[in-house]
Amino acid sequence: MHFRFPRSLTLTVLAAAMTLSLPALAGAPIKRVNPVYPPDAARSGTTGFVELEYSIGPDGKVTDASVVNAQPGRVFVAAAVKAVKQWEFAPGESSHGKVKLEFKP
Repeated sequence: MHFRFPRSLTLTVLAAAMTLSLPALAGAPIKRVNPVYPPDAARSGTTGFVELEYSIGPDGKVTDASVVNAQPGRVFVAAAVKAVKQWEFAPGESSHGKVKLEFKP
């Protein structure tokens, strides 16, 4: 004997499983430190961006930040990472976030 679950029940179970496996996404920071524009980039008029992913501990502090994309190359990476690592969020469960920081003089 073969039993089939109704399609709606199967989709509900699948959606619940996907929700449980995804990390919680971070809300807005309660303390946001803006990056310092690198002096050499400012003098030369260089613009760009850095996309970062970060993890937040239960205490609301950023525990790590990693670069997903940066243009141009490494010009703004150190400033972006330093700034995001100083951000703070409301304490609670650990979560993850992603941000794109743009650098324009």
